[in-house]
Amino acid sequence: MLFTSLTFVIYLICTLVLFYLLPKKAQWPLLLVASYVFYAIADWRYLFFILVTTVSVYFVARKVEGINITQKEYIKAHKAELSKEEKNAYKNKMKAKKWRWLLLVLFFNLGILAFTKYTNFVINNINSFLSDASALKTVDLIIPMGISFYTFQSLGYVIDVYRGKQEAQKNFFKLALFVSFFPQLVQGPISRYGDLAPTLFAQHKFERKTVSYGLMRILWGYFKKMVIADRLISGVTTLVGKPEEYAGVYVFVAMLFYAFQLYCDFTGGIDITIGIAEAMGIHITENFRLPYFSKNIKEYWNRWHITMGSWFTDYIFYPISVCGPMLKLSKWSRDHLPKGIGKRVTVYISCFVVWFATGIWHGAAWNFIVWGLANFAVIMISQECEPLYAKFHSRFHVKGKAPYEAFQIVRTVLLMSAIRMFDCYRNVPVTLSMLGSMFTKFNFNVLFDGSLLKIGLSASDYVILAVGLGIVFTVSVLKAKKGSVRDRFYEKPFGFFYHVMAILLIAILVFGAYGVGYDSSQFIYNQF
Repeated sequence: MLFTSLTFVIYLICTLVLFYLLPKKAQWPLLLVASYVFYAIADWRYLFFILVTTVSVYFVARKVEGINITQKEYIKAHKAELSKEEKNAYKNKMKAKKWRWLLLVLFFNLGILAFTKYTNFVINNINSFLSDASALKTVDLIIPMGISFYTFQSLGYVIDVYRGKQEAQKNFFKLALFVSFFPQLVQGPISRYGDLAPTLFAQHKFERKTVSYGLMRILWGYFKKMVIADRLISGVTTLVGKPEEYAGVYVFVAMLFYAFQLYCDFTGGIDITIGIAEAMGIHITENFRLPYFSKNIKEYWNRWHITMGSWFTDYIFYPISVCGPMLKLSKWSRDHLPKGIGKRVTVYISCFVVWFATGIWHGAAWNFIVWGLANFAVIMISQECEPLYAKFHSRFHVKGKAPYEAFQIVRTVLLMSAIRMFDCYRNVPVTLSMLGSMFTKFNFNVLFDGSLLKIGLSASDYVILAVGLGIVFTVSVLKAKKGSVRDRFYEKPFGFFYHVMAILLIAILVFGAYGVGYDSSQFIYNQF
């Protein structure tokens, strides 16, 4: 069920009405039913996968918490008679039990994820070394919608229980709602249990401001998605679909088009997700914080897809960094390698693993892996160049000045857009060739001779895009300088807020990219 479909809009309205009409104690059970119906409409077979994940995570989390409780009770009961060595030995024994259960649930669920998403990727790579006669056959597999998102969200929960940061949920059906909450199934965010659960299971009374704020954000998301992102699709598809024809300056145009498309598509979807939850009084963690205002790539990744980045940091980067073999390697490298390099070897390795995992998480293809490693390379090079940056700033004193900050922002956007072309062309050699053509083929005339009117976008489309992107940019600047734009609208005389909502709705209905010549598209991050 597409978020942009009329069916979903009707489904959402019915869910919201029932949410506030039913008794408050029935609100979270309603959301559980609504989530499973939403998932079943996509494909009823998906239910098996999400149920298996929920059952396994529920059981292991309860088991791990039971071990935690047993350990505390035993130590409390035998505190006087246990020596320090005996107490530590007992703790290590119980930790080993918990670790075995955690490994079991990790391997089980990541195994499902790997089997469904990466089996054919592995087969195709093996076949590249085999003759046609001995080639392996690919497998026709079901890839459940949002499996990467709900798998990571579920495993984050059970890891937090293992670490003692989170109590295990005793109600299976509440945990099932946490795993399957339908607005998040399409493209995240990847919520933490401690952040989402308090408002997800709470009882909510109807409040006009809460519902209005949520609906405003939903409309803002649809505006970005349908007026801008879906309008840019035809242009991007044309430009990257024929690389032999559209090289040079066309690649630069495709870079910018895709940067705008992806931003409005992804943030638009997240706005809809957060808006739906907000309309019901449920808090979902923000996933974006004006990423295109970032001054470097490290800052960009602290602002873009925030929940994914924090998940990889907390559950992959830090555990790898402090594991036994890595600590031994750290000591060896400090003793045997030059001081500057020795201190950073383990950081490099941990970052490499994180970015490799980030790439493969986005898709079972080499272009995504190269995309992840390209981000890793740029971040590492940037960190190594920090002493040079410091010398530059000490000499020229441009740091903090508006023109230089504008340069940093533009540089970051262009660099990220260039790396992102691995996502567009889906072929590493082709991507490298196209990026190189920007510096070898100077066909600037295509910007002025009407060629850009032949890529699926008309003059009126460009006008709508210019106005739409201008509105998005203006709202972003206001948000950066003065805080929530919705708050400012709501503080205006009564009716202004709702007039803005009406204007957004009319703009979506009139200028949305659907109808003859268009097709309401799925969100880009659905594929992940």
